[in-house]
Amino acid sequence: MRMETLGRRAVLAGLGGFGASSLAGCATGPVSLARPGAARAPILPAVRAELDRITRVTVCLRPFRKAGPRFDVETVGDKTVVHNYGHGGSGWSLSWGSAEQAARKALAGGAREVAVIGCGALGLTTATVLRRAGANVTIYAAERLADTRSSRATGTWSPDSRIAAEGETPAGFPELWETMCRTSFRTFQTYVGLAGSPVEWSDRYSLFDAAPTSGHVRAPGVPHFVEYADRVRDIMPRQVDLPPEANPFPVAHVRRGASLQFNVTEYAHVLMTDFLLAGGKVETRVFNTPGELTGLKEPVIVNCTGYGARALWKDESIVPVRGQIAWLIPQPELRYGLYYKNISVLPRRDGIVFQQVGETEAYGYNDDREVADMDEARTAVSTIAALYARMAARPA
Repeated sequence: MRMETLGRRAVLAGLGGFGASSLAGCATGPVSLARPGAARAPILPAVRAELDRITRVTVCLRPFRKAGPRFDVETVGDKTVVHNYGHGGSGWSLSWGSAEQAARKALAGGAREVAVIGCGALGLTTATVLRRAGANVTIYAAERLADTRSSRATGTWSPDSRIAAEGETPAGFPELWETMCRTSFRTFQTYVGLAGSPVEWSDRYSLFDAAPTSGHVRAPGVPHFVEYADRVRDIMPRQVDLPPEANPFPVAHVRRGASLQFNVTEYAHVLMTDFLLAGGKVETRVFNTPGELTGLKEPVIVNCTGYGARALWKDESIVPVRGQIAWLIPQPELRYGLYYKNISVLPRRDGIVFQQVGETEAYGYNDDREVADMDEARTAVSTIAALYARMAARPA
């Protein structure tokens, strides 16, 4: 029997992270695959994986650094610059903890006028933390959050996704990561239950046609990313293997868990609204060189430019990791995500996320193509469509 590998990417995509214009025969209503006499399989609404429900396809280049995020402080002219970028696929997840680290350094000298460069996940969150600490804060950015790469993120809790490479991090980094992770997790809980569901929990299912085995498929020329999930097992629900009578899918093996997700459109709106109501300011400004920062009035600057730091700061340590999402029309009744055949599906309020994650960690690594691949999008949707067609064809 063929064995499928349950590697870290499958866990992140399915549980931590979690042709024709339409596909005939795809179920659109609740589907129950409980076998006769077994009543424990949940009745799940079907994902409407239809090609004509694709509303857009977006691409994000995640800023991976082998050493992990950059937090050092340097002087540019008469300005103190605190760096806060290079979080790989963990920007949203670690944003609050990372912001606290950067804010502490920015305020260490007593400054109360602080500039933040960048209005993505790290920039807006850092500006919020600084404002709450009493600083007068202005965000300078070429784009508002809705137009940044952060807005194209999957939106799943993935705090160690491509955060660093094994053997490349400075001393104490695992402990720093854990502090940032716990701080962020605690803060996100304050957004759960708010109107618009900016942050919420959802069930995730990982599906396998053959029995999965533990292990990691390493790719030549690609560093092995660190794995820190064991450090925070106490704050995250565990995965469980579903017995046959509780398996609602037409595959042999299913694992179920639960994870946080960020409905980025609403969450970003809440962050920006709170920042502005608290007296924060946002100005449109483009910077081409670090020297241009000396023209700002603020003595302290926090650099939260993400992948943009590769060009602005000439930081060649940043490696792009390409990720593409096909967005389908939202389904309000859909409250679970899944992973199947290297496709991750996440039910956000602003659209259903379909993402190809690949068989190894090489997928998207050092790929700076920021244009949509429609074949990839169609393959992702069609793969899930075939799964639900099988579900619809099976007897109740």
